Amino acid sequence: MDISEFLAEWHDSSDSIAARTSGSTGKPKAIKLLKSDMEASARATNEFFGICHTSTVGMALSADYIAGKMMAVRADISGASLIQLAVSNDVELPEGCRIDLLSIVPSQIGSFLRHPEYAGRVGNLLIGGASPSEADCKALTAAGYRFYISYGMTETCSHVALARGDDPRRIFRAMPGIRFDTDADGRLTIHAERFSFRTLQTNDVVELFSPCEFRWRGRADGIINSGGIKLVPEELEALYAPVLKGRRYYVSSVPHPQWGEAAALVIEGDASEIPDMADLLRTHVSDHRRLPKRIFAVGALPEAANGKIRRVSPAELNLC
Repeated sequence: MDISEFLAEWHDSSDSIAARTSGSTGKPKAIKLLKSDMEASARATNEFFGICHTSTVGMALSADYIAGKMMAVRADISGASLIQLAVSNDVELPEGCRIDLLSIVPSQIGSFLRHPEYAGRVGNLLIGGASPSEADCKALTAAGYRFYISYGMTETCSHVALARGDDPRRIFRAMPGIRFDTDADGRLTIHAERFSFRTLQTNDVVELFSPCEFRWRGRADGIINSGGIKLVPEELEALYAPVLKGRRYYVSSVPHPQWGEAAALVIEGDASEIPDMADLLRTHVSDHRRLPKRIFAVGALPEAANGKIRRVSPAELNLC
């Protein structure tokens, strides 16, 4: 969708906008978002970043997805100038322009690391869509970028919490008008009085520090119960990152005759690399319970329509 098409839809007489979920945690689905909710979200972001009629915001994302739509809404209701960049992993800033807030996804971070001079021309990078790696966050910080990592979903009209990119703890803090608690299983509940849904139960397991702060751990539906030990795939992926630097991979599970389930690692690459990789992981990971019990290699990892990796089980990929 072109940005002008979306803005025409935004200004029509309907009270809602058609959107689609990304499909990274399940099948993509069509949903309707109330324009009043989108406006409430946009106003909170503009308030947080100080976006006004003298600001310039930018997007290098498609207006087919909520992140692109919301950047256009933020510009529209604040009167800020909107710069639409080419939707590409190789982001190029127009010569001489300065952008106060630029929305990107992790696959575009490399562009900014290759162009450290952009740090003086972008006030804030807003990174969404997936969690950026610790190595990328350190590199962006070293290059002088000010950036935030977002937590949210299509249903919440983009982010409801932000974490500072230079915070190694990655603590997410609520946007204005948002507060949090958890259910008995540690899953995050979002309370948003300014939104039509008021309360939204997520499937994300978090460590809650206060009604306004939490640390994201992973998805409840992905937790691996291995002999009574709860393993969170996202935490294992971060643990393996120093060994698997530069690779694409994810953690899933396989059935285990003794423990019920066991962690499995799926890498993008050649099967001949698996023995050396297993040796490196055994050297790096001191707790044997957190090691992958199986490693599988595929030519290309499964992806959602927006390029996010989908954690498809080895069995579903016919690997075991």
